[in-house]
Parts: sequence; structure tokens; C-alpha cells
Amino acid sequence: MAESTARIGPNAILQLVPVLRDAAGPDMTSHLLAMAGVFELPDPAAGMIDEAPAARLHQAMRAELPDVAPMLAREAGWRTGDYILANRIPRKAQALLRLMPARLSAPILARAVEKHAWTFCGSGAFRLASTWPVAFEIADNPVVRGEHSETPLCHWHAAVFERLFSALCGRNWRCRETHCCAQGAYSCRFEMYRDAG
Repeated sequence: MAESTARIGPNAILQLVPVLRDAAGPDMTSHLLAMAGVFELPDPAAGMIDEAPAARLHQAMRAELPDVAPMLAREAGWRTGDYILANRIPRKAQALLRLMPARLSAPILARAVEKHAWTFCGSGAFRLASTWPVAFEIADNPVVRGEHSETPLCHWHAAVFERLFSALCGRNWRCRETHCCAQGAYSCRFEMYRDAG
């Protein structure tokens, strides 16, 4: 899919903007939005949006606020997970997953994530690498496309996965990005695990 036509869910922008306003103030937020070419926030009821401005906003945040960008991206990812739980996953399905042991519920949720990957990976190529332990990969991830880093950058994606699994498959789930396209890897790889604490 060409970059100009690739689509991503509006929460890639909508959940990040209030986090930016709270942490960096309205002036910096306006500056970052202008850098990204976002002059009007997307209408959540209008559906999917062009991935390019969303990716540019995340990249502008990392460029202008490097010290706090991971924390801000994680908060926006956590809020995106909250939105998905409140609006996208049926209550009965959530209740059923919560009743199951993690060994059963986590693979089911992983397959649901795979089915809906088009909403968060845009023109990237999603792969469910393993259902137990759960691992996801996004090749050519547009949110970090063209960036170079010594460490993984996909804190937003990792936080979304962490929020969903912690809410539906038992407590203390964590998501570790083990390698990232920005590091020169073929794909961004996300591995789910449970924190003993």
C-alpha cells in the first residue's frame, strides 16, 4: 500500500494530543502539530486517517522532546488501550477473557490483535510471531520509518498491547520491544510477558 493512501486509526493522534498539552503546554503542542502538518484534529467518528501526519507527529515529538518522548508515547498508548476497551471490544468478550486462565486468553487476544492490525500498523506489515509466549512484529513500521536510534522507539505500540493484555488476561502484563526498525532491524518486535511482581 502506498504511503499516501495508507490509513491508521485516529487515536494515533487523538490520544497523544492531550498528553502533549498536559506535559508540554499548548504552545509546544501547536508547534508539534504544525511540524506534522496537522492543522485540524481528526474526527473520531469519521474512521481511519492518513498514516503520514500521525507518524510525523510521533516523530516530531521524539525530535523536539527526546527526554520525555518515551513517557508521553506510553501514556498516549495506555489511553489508546483504554479507548479500545471502552469502545471496540464487546463487554461480553471482555468478561469471558477475564474468566479464562492467561494461557488460554492471551492467545485469543493475540489473534484478535492480529485481525485488527490494520487499525494501528498502517502500511507496515503485521505478523503474529507467536501465540504463546505472545509476540508481534511490524515490518516497515510507519511510525518510525526513516528514523535511526540505538534503542527501540515504539513506546506507543508497546503501551497499547500492555494495556489490553493487563486488562483482559490477568494483571502485570508487560510488553518489551526487543528490536526496532529504527535500529535497522527488519521489523519492530514486541514480546509480551508477565511481571512476577
